[in-house]
Amino acid sequence: MGQDITLTASDGFKLGGYRADPAGAPKAAIVVIQEIFGVNHHIRSVCDRLASAGYVAIAPSIFDRITPNFQSGYSPDEVANARKFVANPDWAAMLLDTQAAIDAVKSVGPVGIIGFCLGGSIAFAAATKLTGLSAAVGYYGGAVVRFADDKPKVPTQLHFGEKDAGIPLTDVETIRTKRPDVEVHVYPGAQHGFHCDERASYDKASADIAWPRSLDFFARHLK
Repeated sequence: MGQDITLTASDGFKLGGYRADPAGAPKAAIVVIQEIFGVNHHIRSVCDRLASAGYVAIAPSIFDRITPNFQSGYSPDEVANARKFVANPDWAAMLLDTQAAIDAVKSVGPVGIIGFCLGGSIAFAAATKLTGLSAAVGYYGGAVVRFADDKPKVPTQLHFGEKDAGIPLTDVETIRTKRPDVEVHVYPGAQHGFHCDERASYDKASADIAWPRSLDFFARHLK
């Protein structure tokens, strides 16, 4: 359904990515921001699912400035290797590349953004700092609590797992307190990565609630 693409950021840097288009006329466009595992099979499948739901979906390879075309699976060794990308994340560069993806699809119509793990944090930051968005959805973004003093410029929805070892519920409560304007959902018993059906932490019951909830959010705000 999708194809590999090349994007150009405002500083001239060229990065890769993946784009999936719906069979018919698109409702809107959604930028998909990766986990620390790159634009891998799972992120491409998210794009394909969004295209099946009627959206143009585009996933920028936001690690291309460090390691072009990095993709990873979920074994313990692969997870340990992927963590090197977020030891000292360059948020400004990743947002620059996210903006390039937004700009690449804005001619389609309203643009939303959805991100997972690292991408969940970027989706929230994009809602507060970038232009051209109409809605943002973030899944288990560990850095959202650090950015919670910033007010999103667009409707924003966040998803967290109750048993996420990396995001304590105290962080989620801090986000709720600082950002009463943001829709926050916590999934009982769910761990980090609960949406990804290729990870051991996949929680089908939670994912089957969160995904339709996300699509409904986009349907309401990408008009």
